[in-house]
Amino acid sequence: MAKAKNVLFIMCDQLRWDYLSCYGHPHLKTPHIDRLASMGVRFTNARIQSPLCGPSRMSCYTGRYVHSHGATWNNVPLKVGEMTMGDHLRALGMETWLVGKTHMQADAEGMKRLGLEPDSVIGARLSECGFDVWERDDGLRAEGPAGLYDPRGAATYNDYLRAKGYVSDNPWHDFANSGLDEDGTVLSGWFLANSDQPANIA
Repeated sequence: MAKAKNVLFIMCDQLRWDYLSCYGHPHLKTPHIDRLASMGVRFTNARIQSPLCGPSRMSCYTGRYVHSHGATWNNVPLKVGEMTMGDHLRALGMETWLVGKTHMQADAEGMKRLGLEPDSVIGARLSECGFDVWERDDGLRAEGPAGLYDPRGAATYNDYLRAKGYVSDNPWHDFANSGLDEDGTVLSGWFLANSDQPANIA
């Protein structure tokens, strides 16, 4: 069997399509995404299945409508047994990894009913919708809530930022995912009210 090609699937919450220079934005420059786009596929029309990020994400992962996969709201789990692109690609011999902010909820009741331990390999994959986790964040902490996504308790990205001189307990939040007001106060990038402030990192 021929070796499968690598697939890089980028899913962004809250990124307008026209804020990329590969789609013609006159001022914003996104050279790395542009380079990826030049080697891949770009779409000119897209629709989402839900205005909420969780259900919409589950539709992307499963290829199914929200009313079909059942994860109808944020924090509503994808049922055990729902196949995702991670499951399908792994069956073809590919490794599938998640990186970044991808909230999802484990079907704890379904796993308990089937006698699956959440910390087993299959339990962890079900909790992460069929993927293995490389590095995750929850939008506020680089390692997720209480180190949930990163068993080391501190994600590599925080280590990288500290090595570059961005030193704090949570450099991801304080520098990479935040802005500054006129007085130098750190404003969380998690809140839309702060979205017009400049990033606090070079």
